[in-house]
Amino acid sequence: ARPGTRMPAAGLQILRALRTGNGRSKRTRLKGYPAHRQLHAAPRWVAARGVIAYPTQAVFGLGCDPGDRYAVERLLASKRRPAAGSLILIASDWSQIQPGPDRLPPAQHEKLRSSWPGPTTWLIPAWQHYPHWPTVQHGSLAVRVTAHPPARRLWQALDSAIVSTGATRSGQRPARSVLEVRLRFGSQIDFVLPGRVGRL
Repeated sequence: ARPGTRMPAAGLQILRALRTGNGRSKRTRLKGYPAHRQLHAAPRWVAARGVIAYPTQAVFGLGCDPGDRYAVERLLASKRRPAAGSLILIASDWSQIQPGPDRLPPAQHEKLRSSWPGPTTWLIPAWQHYPHWPTVQHGSLAVRVTAHPPARRLWQALDSAIVSTGATRSGQRPARSVLEVRLRFGSQIDFVLPGRVGRL
């Protein structure tokens, strides 16, 4: 926060949890919220049309149910973007993004298989009956199977792919911590999964 401004209550709560004793930072989980409880809370928020935040390979991401138009619109509103150019579909394994990849020609199919799990995002044709707002552009869908351990555990708990985008706004650097997510997005984000981002 700038000198002379008051830090939001959510930021203060997280800051207190991250500081100990003489002010040195200490790696810790927020009191009363063990990791397994947080993982099990995430699916409930997604099912309730919520927007969640989580650590990814490079920055914190924001995501929601791709089949819920209201949730996708909330996600875009939190980023102050009218279009969906930065949205991708992320999964923890191949089965969560079917049937799209299996309908590709063999050579393209093998390219996807050999690059996942990992940070590579591919554009593939959107399959029939998949929601056409606003995750699909020009008939294509951006997809990725993540390799980042905290994100993979989250997607396994969700048991489905979700639409995802970086926790950033135009003119800002991406958020790389729980504190940065809370200070920038506040109540627009319903749930934040603590964890470290990768080093990409």
